[in-house]
Amino acid sequence: MERDVPDQLTALGHPHRLAVFRLLMRRYPDRVPAGELAAALGIKASTMSAYLATLQRAGLVGPERVGTSLLYSIRMTRVQEMFDHLFLDCCRGRPEICLPTPGGPGPMTERKYNVLFICTGNSARSIFAETLLRELAGDRFDAWSAGTKPRSELNPFALKVLRDKGHDTAPLRAKHVSEVSGPVAPAFDFVFTVCNQAANEDCPAWEGQPVNGHWGMPDPVKAEGTEAEISLAFQHAYGALKRRIEAFVALPVESLDRIALQSAVDEIGRTSQETSA
Repeated sequence: MERDVPDQLTALGHPHRLAVFRLLMRRYPDRVPAGELAAALGIKASTMSAYLATLQRAGLVGPERVGTSLLYSIRMTRVQEMFDHLFLDCCRGRPEICLPTPGGPGPMTERKYNVLFICTGNSARSIFAETLLRELAGDRFDAWSAGTKPRSELNPFALKVLRDKGHDTAPLRAKHVSEVSGPVAPAFDFVFTVCNQAANEDCPAWEGQPVNGHWGMPDPVKAEGTEAEISLAFQHAYGALKRRIEAFVALPVESLDRIALQSAVDEIGRTSQETSA
């Protein structure tokens, strides 16, 4: 695998190919159509095909045919091998010079954990996730949510679902991510994106190096049809997030190291995606 590293670094040396790689890393373990990648990055379809072909030849990205669609995802094993080689060979395995300076929450211990759910509008899915985590395991987790482009008010269908399920909606409001970032913000242990658009945005890495997860799902706000059909879309979103939150709170967080936690979080996203496919 050592011989592949120069080709991999060359593939990532182009700024637009690097942008494709970074987007797929943020979306991992999702499999993403080339058209969605092109639209998110503002790249022509033919050019995107060339970029993906180069990343594929380098072993960093791979396609998978699902029905009539060709979907792309990170080849995480190959990416990890590349990073391992750079760390062990170029850095001589010295964490003090090659790894980020420790900061933020630190190792998982038996304490209360801060969890942030991010979406674009912060009016439905991330609000569902915040509410569910607070009520399912509020003794172990402090739950927050925010939007990259929050709406001025919460979606009325989302509020109705929560009230019908017996949740207290009084403390809920749409917030911008700037309210939960910066030096006075909580140190988050986990950060989840629950919509693809938020994950597609070129945001900087979250401070404090929390465990990150992408649990994307269809946006019920975009549902069309009768009032009953729209309401059903919100019910489905609530149910899908409830299953993921239940799987998350069942994890023995206190006894898992960061690598195991990241793997478990990714698996929850992957399993949920396959179940809804």
